[in-house]
Amino acid sequence: MPNTSQSQQWFERSSKVIPGGVNSPVRAFGGVGGTPRFFARGRGPYLEDVDGNRLIDLASGIAVTSVGASHPRVVAAVQEQVAQFTHTSFMITPYEGYVAVAEQLDRTAPISGQTRTALFNSGAEAVENAVKVARSYTGKQAVAAFDHAYHGRTTLTMALTAKNMPYKHHFGPFAPEVYRVPGSYPLRDGLSGAEAARRAIGALEKQIGAENLAAVIMEPIQGEGGFIVPAEGFLPAVVEWCRANDVLFIADEVQSGVARTGSWFACEAEGVEPDLMTTAKGIAGGMPLSGVTGRAEVMDSVHPGGLGGTYGGNPVAAAAALAVFEAIEDEDLLAKATRIEQVIREHFEHNADDRIAEVRGRGAMMAIELVEPGTGEPDAALTAAVAAAVRATGVILLTCGTYGNVIRFLPPLTIGEDLLKEGLSEVTKALQSA
Repeated sequence: MPNTSQSQQWFERSSKVIPGGVNSPVRAFGGVGGTPRFFARGRGPYLEDVDGNRLIDLASGIAVTSVGASHPRVVAAVQEQVAQFTHTSFMITPYEGYVAVAEQLDRTAPISGQTRTALFNSGAEAVENAVKVARSYTGKQAVAAFDHAYHGRTTLTMALTAKNMPYKHHFGPFAPEVYRVPGSYPLRDGLSGAEAARRAIGALEKQIGAENLAAVIMEPIQGEGGFIVPAEGFLPAVVEWCRANDVLFIADEVQSGVARTGSWFACEAEGVEPDLMTTAKGIAGGMPLSGVTGRAEVMDSVHPGGLGGTYGGNPVAAAAALAVFEAIEDEDLLAKATRIEQVIREHFEHNADDRIAEVRGRGAMMAIELVEPGTGEPDAALTAAVAAAVRATGVILLTCGTYGNVIRFLPPLTIGEDLLKEGLSEVTKALQSA
């Protein structure tokens, strides 16, 4: 067993000053049988804890460090910008970096014609502001989200988020005029994309009515809900209905965007063109940055001063984001994300297990869903046990899913194949031993 004495000391210190609501990710190591870990440094696909143990990172800080921990381009860009100036609010004293990030999103976003971008700090902020824009443009108030959705932890985004525990429990009342409709979960609903779309559209028409609906929001691949990939044809059909009924479609690309799935944005896989798109997480290599990008006429509908924030698009984060875009293109990380998917699928094809109901996802956003053989019932206990065993070996791994039975893989796009296979082999060994 590795030495974890310093981590344990830090864990004890954290327990005295940090509430359990924040501390739970740290306690997750101990709570499910592992060892609490505090981290001191990272490089590429590795993180090193305060005791000097090096761990394989298959989580990327929840899809944030997509170019790897402390990527040299990001480090250099941040250092250079800090030496120039650390902050001015773009709303008062603008600067080039904010504009350059908006130009990059204009170039890469799957939205035809001219776009506009407003920058913020977090994914939840981006989603909140996308809804504000949609309501401003349409003059309507209602917003529809889907089963298994996750959109954030603020009052409005909690209303959009489907799962109660731990995201919503005891935190209400939530923002009004938010509705939920069934989506597409092929493994569990057995519906084709067309069938699931008809069901969703029927609910939209019956529960809300297009005349009241400002926007429909969905993650092209649902993240916290279980890395659910909608059945082929579902998203295009929903978007087509939105277009025909003067309803905006918001693609929440916070977790799935910025090269994570093998294309710049996940909605490109089916040629879906959103009216508005949110980005965050992987956009700035670990610095806090998010954005709302949308059709120019939609974004321009908001009155002057209606969008912004003191730190939104801060210059240091903007510099990091520009470095991330460069790294993705220069290092061909779109292709590397696609290869990561191939490696993961091949691994589980060669190590089949009747408790793995499905291997799903795209690019470097992959998952396995664990169930009870024969019944197909979600096996959350097995999932927790496997995750704990893998963490104990020195592999950072995350779970997700409405039913708590999904193991997700979010490695840095820069990870080497041999190291990825090493991490995956620990998952297989843990599953075999469970």
